[in-house]
Amino acid sequence: MALGATFAALRHRNYRIWAAAGFVSVIGTWMQVLGVNWFVLAETGSATSMGFTVLLQALPTLVLSVWGGALADRVPAKPLLIGAQAAHALLAAGLAVVAVTGAGGLPAIYAISLATGAVSAIEGPVMGRWASTLVDRESLGNALALGSLTNSAGRILGMSLGAVVVAAVGPALLFAVNAASFVAVVVALFAVREGERHAGEPAPADVAPADGGIRAGFRYLRRQPVVLVALALSFVLGSLGRNYQVTMAAMSDGPLHGGASGYGFLSTVFAVGTVLGALFAARRAELGYAVLVGAGLLASGLQIVAGLAPGTLSFAAVILPVAAAAVIIDTTVGARAQLDTDYAMRGRVLAALAVTGSISAAVGAPLLGWLAEHAGPRQTLVLAGTVTAVATAAAGVALDRLRERRLAHRLTLVLAAPAARPIRRVATTAVRVVRPAGAGLVAATATAARVVRPAGAGLVAATATAAGVVRPGAARLAPATAATAAALPRPAVLPGASPVALPGGAAGARPGAGRLRSSRAARAAHDCAACAPHRGRRRSRWTALRSPYAHRDGCPAA
Repeated sequence: MALGATFAALRHRNYRIWAAAGFVSVIGTWMQVLGVNWFVLAETGSATSMGFTVLLQALPTLVLSVWGGALADRVPAKPLLIGAQAAHALLAAGLAVVAVTGAGGLPAIYAISLATGAVSAIEGPVMGRWASTLVDRESLGNALALGSLTNSAGRILGMSLGAVVVAAVGPALLFAVNAASFVAVVVALFAVREGERHAGEPAPADVAPADGGIRAGFRYLRRQPVVLVALALSFVLGSLGRNYQVTMAAMSDGPLHGGASGYGFLSTVFAVGTVLGALFAARRAELGYAVLVGAGLLASGLQIVAGLAPGTLSFAAVILPVAAAAVIIDTTVGARAQLDTDYAMRGRVLAALAVTGSISAAVGAPLLGWLAEHAGPRQTLVLAGTVTAVATAAAGVALDRLRERRLAHRLTLVLAAPAARPIRRVATTAVRVVRPAGAGLVAATATAARVVRPAGAGLVAATATAAGVVRPGAARLAPATAATAAALPRPAVLPGASPVALPGGAAGARPGAGRLRSSRAARAAHDCAACAPHRGRRRSRWTALRSPYAHRDGCPAA
């Protein structure tokens, strides 16, 4: 695809404004994440305390996202989003005050982290549903891919700048920068033109206006088996195949002997892979379930290979495409969850997607850590990759059945396409009887079980196969075949020459000279030279006429 198609969503003015504001906000968010982790680690010296802070930010998603999805489908989005940005800015400013003054200490950090997670849980479905109206339906997949690209690039830039700032002046400035970044989002909300937004499809008849609660969302999802299979696959791949922050640390500290520097290098490679994956997803005209299954199988297979990597460089070379596949999987699931569901239920579907991601992270990270500690990092990667590969294959079969076996139909079309003709031709030629090489001509001849159409006759006569077995019914057609063949002129056979010698070829050449033949093909050529060339459905290409060879004595066609 052309470069312009990669950034097709940027043709929409509203999306350009929103993407620029989102990029600024993502940079500030990752700077705050680095600042919180640094502050907690400096105060406690415990990685467990740092992990507890991350858990507090993710925990509200499990409970409040469904409420956020219901609100997204029932109330106007812009007031909620403006209020959420204001709350985020105040909470970030509170972190800056705690970092400067030390007031409240760690309990204040934990409380602000929990509140930040709660605001994000409610804001997420609302923002996702509203942002989907900034582009048309055809550009939605591209917009989601560019959103992944924005998040990946913002993460790299935010973590890099944050590391410099925190080393120079401490984490307080990081919190202040994040608080100011939410101003860009508020400005973008006011700059978006309501008249240029693309409203979703009208609500279907079975979704009443009052039917906007959480239970209605669950009832709707139960009637969407394709989306449920995609969410289940996303859970398995997210829990066992995408918690690389755990497995990379275990591999770097264990078999790879890379230490902290090796872990930092692997984290950078993984971030670069996410950017490449986002670019690939943006270049796709459509992100379908085939892309989801293919990316899942690729990531699972490479995860097994990563467990066998001997060194840091080889491990990095493998996780680069794994990171790209992870972004493709997330983008595809997000696109299908929005495109394959009713617009009236989009907020609750996005909430279910957010809950799935949170549960996969909450379940997968401890499980992979426990396996790495007891079974070993390499064994953990191989085992997890095998499980995800089996789950992806099962999901692919289920999706194919639910979508009326479109995969089988596509395979049929592929095999019938012109590109597949050489394959079919090779398979057919493998069982054909080839003419002698001395003739200088290569003609397709009879297969072992084809039906003869005698020249000049309107009858189809079943003839003997290469093994000498006559098809049922051949005896009934033999008189007609013999009568037709007798009326045809027969060429004279030179004395001492083989009756199968081609015109213009070497006289006396043995049947099949210069080629490898099976015993069945040889018997067929020796039985009757005049019948053998006509065992194919098509006539000889070099004559387009009846056989020029004499029948052997006793041949039924003689």
